[in-house]
Amino acid sequence: MSQPTFNLNEAHEYFSAELFNTTWEYIEQADERSAEEEMAMLHLAVASLWHWSQRKDVKPQNLCVGCWQVSRVYNLLRQPDNARTYGLLALKHAEGLDAFFNAYAYETLARAEMQAGNRKGMTGYLEQAKKIGALIEDQEDKQLLLKDLATIK
Repeated sequence: MSQPTFNLNEAHEYFSAELFNTTWEYIEQADERSAEEEMAMLHLAVASLWHWSQRKDVKPQNLCVGCWQVSRVYNLLRQPDNARTYGLLALKHAEGLDAFFNAYAYETLARAEMQAGNRKGMTGYLEQAKKIGALIEDQEDKQLLLKDLATIK
């Protein structure tokens, strides 16, 4: 393979953020997405995570959030096994990070178990998310988490 004629790290920086933000636009469409848009949302989330993983300045929180976003997309697509896989990766990358990242890793795992019909697993992860979420210092972040947790039933 020949060397690119552009700065590869700058490309990863651009695409990791751009694809992440575009994924959010699809997530926010809620029930208005077509089948094609749902596939685009998935491809964007996975591509964003890959570009993050290639960046020289990548940190565990970047990978945690990227895995969380892929898990969220799989939850929206009602694919709990895939959502669980990326939720567990988010939890792994959250190790040693502050409560916000850990609580959201448990949030997406609870959501995956809800999708799978596993009430016991969902309840366990939901309790962990609430317990760790209580440690979040930023009140806006804490309220955002509580709002998201309230949608898991």
